[in-house]
Amino acid sequence: MIPRPHVDWFALAPELMLLGAMGFALIGAVLLPRENRRDFGAFAAALGFAGAFVYAIVIYIHTPDVHSVIADSVRRDRFGALAQVIIAGAGLLTVGVSYAQRMRDEHIAEYYALLAAAGAGMCFLVTANNLMTLFLGLEWFSISLYILCAIDRELEGSLEAGLKYLIIGSFGSAVLLFGSALVYGATGELAFNRISAAIGAQHLTGDALLVAGLAMIIVGLGFKASAAPFHMWTPDVYEGAPTPVTGFMAAATKTAALVLTLRVLRTAFPQEAHLWTVAIAAIACASLAVGNLAALVQRSVKRMLAYSSIAQAGFMLIPIAANNAIGGRALLYYLIPYSVMSVGAFAVVAARERELAAPVTLDNLAGMGWERPLLGVAMCTFMFGFAGLPPTGGFVGKFYAFSAAYRHGWTWLVIVGVVATAVSLYYYLAVVRAMYMRPAAELQLTPTPIAAGGSPPRDALLQTSVLLALGGTIASFVAVEPLIHVAKQAAAALPF
Repeated sequence: MIPRPHVDWFALAPELMLLGAMGFALIGAVLLPRENRRDFGAFAAALGFAGAFVYAIVIYIHTPDVHSVIADSVRRDRFGALAQVIIAGAGLLTVGVSYAQRMRDEHIAEYYALLAAAGAGMCFLVTANNLMTLFLGLEWFSISLYILCAIDRELEGSLEAGLKYLIIGSFGSAVLLFGSALVYGATGELAFNRISAAIGAQHLTGDALLVAGLAMIIVGLGFKASAAPFHMWTPDVYEGAPTPVTGFMAAATKTAALVLTLRVLRTAFPQEAHLWTVAIAAIACASLAVGNLAALVQRSVKRMLAYSSIAQAGFMLIPIAANNAIGGRALLYYLIPYSVMSVGAFAVVAARERELAAPVTLDNLAGMGWERPLLGVAMCTFMFGFAGLPPTGGFVGKFYAFSAAYRHGWTWLVIVGVVATAVSLYYYLAVVRAMYMRPAAELQLTPTPIAAGGSPPRDALLQTSVLLALGGTIASFVAVEPLIHVAKQAAAALPF
């Protein structure tokens, strides 16, 4: 009889909920009339993400200690559970934003099935404990996102976005896989903790094969986190993909990639910290420079937010580079307001797109703050949060990230972050100015006529998602102490 490893099904509950939602959505795509597929698919995906959200919270509460799952290939701990909560929450908000998206009904159920599948892959990825499950989880959600980016054939640039993401994403995955092979060749181990033990026992610190593998793994994860100089796919894909998909990618994909990066580096390569901390700090500085400077000249709001996400990756890489306990807490805390702000900001862009049936620019965003008061106030709050201003969780997140770098002794990195924050104020406040402060004389001088929103179509689910994102952005500032306590308990699962 073949021995089988014990499976802790409860630890896999978030992924199983989302896989079940995917299956139900696909059944609806096959069996239901075309006019009923949107409602059924959205309900199945929302139920899956809500179930994953609840199960992840329960796992967090009932897992004070770290447990190995399925022959030590997956970790059940609070670190992964908190990341799953963030991913599931972002997915649930995305379902609300997606419901009224103009898309062919013949593929709408498949859209929600792929959204649930991508969420399941991310939830699996953040608990990965060896190089094999790392790659499987990465490809699981990446393949779903490749199709989601290209699913709306009527959207100009959607197929192009999907193709670009497929080609460059596949290259990033190949680099990561080759790096994993080099690490396995040097150590003979797949599990993260065993790689660390092998490095110590075999005195492999500084080994050329190991260092090359580590560098390639960092590059592969950098592609997924859209960090510079591995960001080249981000602006085109974010601009061309359906806007709800863009919001989900900006929030959930970055969460999964950054959380996994911290887990891999801290668990598998603590002896090489003198190398990877410098490398991550350099990538953070490059991301801050490229993201902020490129965002300054953008007129397309989606493209500006794409470069903003590159800069935000730089801010969130700072606590990883700090390589200390406070850095782990800072990353987990920062991801909470960042994720809700990302989904919320792209939801506002989606609402404006549906009003005007045109890409959103700083010009045709004019007047939206007065026409749509809820969306205008929410967008301003999200911009303040990205810029790191109170009363938003982005202020505390950046402060906490800078504290981690200062604790590490890298005052220069704090200065770089502060300068980048000052630069970002220009383009974030430009959005606020466009919505509220564009004088009539200036609007008449614009080269293209400005379309007014007029009487916008009613979209209760999108507005609910924006309201929830707005509440999460402010609540993460008001309830900072309990959230930091939650992040502290989650980060304690890693060997700091």
